[in-house]
Amino acid sequence: MSARNSKANKAAARERMRAERERQAKKDKARRQIIVALSTVGVLIAAGGIGYAVMQANKPTAWEAAKDAKVVKPKNTEGENGTTVVIGKPAAKKTLEIYEDSRCPICATFEQAVGETVKKDVDAGKYKVKYIGATFIDNADSGEGSKNALSALGAALDVSPEAFTEYKAALYSAKFHPEESEDKFAKDSYLLEVANSVGALKGNAEFKKNVENGTFDPWALKMSQTFSDSGVTGTPTLKMDGKKVTADGSENAPMTVEQFNAAIDKALKG
Repeated sequence: MSARNSKANKAAARERMRAERERQAKKDKARRQIIVALSTVGVLIAAGGIGYAVMQANKPTAWEAAKDAKVVKPKNTEGENGTTVVIGKPAAKKTLEIYEDSRCPICATFEQAVGETVKKDVDAGKYKVKYIGATFIDNADSGEGSKNALSALGAALDVSPEAFTEYKAALYSAKFHPEESEDKFAKDSYLLEVANSVGALKGNAEFKKNVENGTFDPWALKMSQTFSDSGVTGTPTLKMDGKKVTADGSENAPMTVEQFNAAIDKALKG
């Protein structure tokens, strides 16, 4: 091989090596850029995830939001915010006020024992019933069942006073009423299950929509405030003409039909 050819070959080899080094350098630079870009995206995604988590944590709950939401009054109600719920014949001269919390076990005992008697009296025009719903057990035992059941009662009242009365009885029934510490009424699905035992509510699409959408959640909170403003501190509490209706010799609501009839007869005369 001539010296000339040898030099040319060496020069060509050096050029190939230089070109290969440049290509490798470009690959390395591109790889570093991709790594940096992916790292940046990862940081942004992580930051976005943290931001979303913080935003979700600070987002008000449905019940917190309901405090400031517009109140939709159920049909068959009166007064400011629709919190006056009176059921019975207009000609009835007396009104029995009933203060109850849907999660209250003593209210359930009262309704199971005396509820049918109250219904018969109201149907007969003996007196009207004014219902005041409370939600204090949600605070005492934690949960949302009292509020959620009260909202569902509003949805039943929107259907008819009769649907409201029957649904309230079903909620307090031995079959459906849970232990106070068991917050079953917080689940819409359970409230709808109870509603299936009421003819006017079973398969009622509007009622179902109102329960699931929380249409009457703000109303339930207003009703709960009405209870708080009443000065009544326990449930069940009965009043007529501003005076408590109690079992004879007791400060508590009558818990049997006999006690109730005696207390009501006395209140109607007084």
